[in-house]
Amino acid sequence: MTADLRFAPATGIGSLPGGDAREAARTATGSFEDFPFLPELPARGPGADMIGRSAGMLVELYARVEPSGWRLGDRPGRDTKRARSWLGEDLDALEEFTQGYEGQLKVQAVGPWTLAATLELRNGEVALSDPGACRDLAASLAEGLRLHLEEVRRRVPGARIVLQLDEPSLIGALRGQVRSASGYRTHRAVDRQVVEATLRDVVGVHAGGPVVVHSCAPDVPFALLRRAGAAAVSFDFSLLTERDDDVIGEAVEGGTRLFAGVVPGTDTALSDPAGSVMGVRTLWRRLGLHPGLLAEVVTVTPSCGLAGASPEYARKALAHCAQAARSLADNPE
Repeated sequence: MTADLRFAPATGIGSLPGGDAREAARTATGSFEDFPFLPELPARGPGADMIGRSAGMLVELYARVEPSGWRLGDRPGRDTKRARSWLGEDLDALEEFTQGYEGQLKVQAVGPWTLAATLELRNGEVALSDPGACRDLAASLAEGLRLHLEEVRRRVPGARIVLQLDEPSLIGALRGQVRSASGYRTHRAVDRQVVEATLRDVVGVHAGGPVVVHSCAPDVPFALLRRAGAAAVSFDFSLLTERDDDVIGEAVEGGTRLFAGVVPGTDTALSDPAGSVMGVRTLWRRLGLHPGLLAEVVTVTPSCGLAGASPEYARKALAHCAQAARSLADNPE
């Protein structure tokens, strides 16, 4: 990561409520003039969810919906076709609302370890149970992401693309907490060096462009993600405790940017924008970091996706992120 990399002050995480691609694109681009994102609309059904969308990007691997979840198979079926169709519809809408746009643009996909912890093999166990399947899945995802990024560049040629990898199951994979199909046991923890190397390979697909890794789980492994090449880490700020101070301080000093999820992802009363980032200012003081760095290092986001919110709240939450980021820049102390 280049030392002078700076992200725009605010953006969304990915998912939005509803099923209208054009309305979602209008919201995502209108809320963040300098850092829009490609929305995901899981309310449309299987294939529009984050797992289904990323499964549809796989190359030479295909997934279909079973009663137990998404399962890998030999050939593309209607679920794969539906996922690709919806992604195409979303890209069409994004292209319409980004004519002439020049700036950062974020696209999201599920990372290799969350896919491995979710996609089932033929025997019903998740791919995480088989190291060979994990390698094949990561390689297929990497190639699919390469093609996806090419397509986005073609549609929005002026954009500087930021790739976000969603890894909510990463901690479970590292700690051996992913349950087997029976539910009576858990799969063995994956070696940290294997996790890091695999992430590095997938991150490397976006050559020359920054990658953000997002997890709204507790105990995000900042140091591991930094070593894997992540330019930034996106997390739920409310889950931090003071015991995370050292790793966050080391990450910031090492050049990692922070996507701080400070706005709740489901309907609630929102505080004033300055109040939403008060915790960020407090963290900065505890770390002893220069207040002037805040606007350079921190991008304000919702705590997680907004798929579970009402459309009205989702629009307010995104606008609130932009306002809170302005407050942080205007008054870092």
